[in-house]
Amino acid sequence: MLNIKESSLDIDVVAESYKTIIEEIGEDPKREGLLKTPMRAATAIDFLTQGYKTDIDTVINGAIFEEDYDEMVIVKDIDFYSMCEHHILPFFGKIHIAYIPNGKIVGLSKIPRIVDAFARRLQVQERMTKEVGETLDKYLKPRGVAIVCEGFHMCMMMRGVQKQNSITTTSSMSGIFKTDSRTRTEFLELISRDKI
Repeated sequence: MLNIKESSLDIDVVAESYKTIIEEIGEDPKREGLLKTPMRAATAIDFLTQGYKTDIDTVINGAIFEEDYDEMVIVKDIDFYSMCEHHILPFFGKIHIAYIPNGKIVGLSKIPRIVDAFARRLQVQERMTKEVGETLDKYLKPRGVAIVCEGFHMCMMMRGVQKQNSITTTSSMSGIFKTDSRTRTEFLELISRDKI
């Protein structure tokens, strides 16, 4: 669950917009199955974009600790759900994150929460990957951060090119992960292993 500020979205205005869309595609918003759809859709879009109201300081909530540990920390297979900013259709997948501490570690649950803070916005996968890495760099000042993100994009699967099995992979590397190929290779090998 994200630590979010109170919504500034006017749900009634958004619901009315969805009602207009329903009418414009040729449906009857007064039909029984669609009566509550505009409000449901407005509530859903408010939830799906709650990242705009998420404060990273509040998400981290002081859970950065001094620790004499200098080996790689990896949290992999973090599920994410986002919305493509070009078509307002979902994209989703898994993101794998590593960092090498430089005297500070972060509570492990904060890493998926940071992912959610950026995923729950109108996004492109490339920017989301970079934003997560920059946030960890900013708060931890580690020796390096590595991220690989794998996503399925409904804008490619349901429309347009209609390729159902294509996966988009993006990465972001900083510090030692960018400058040392052995460290980068270790990360990539570790995230490709099957679960224990």
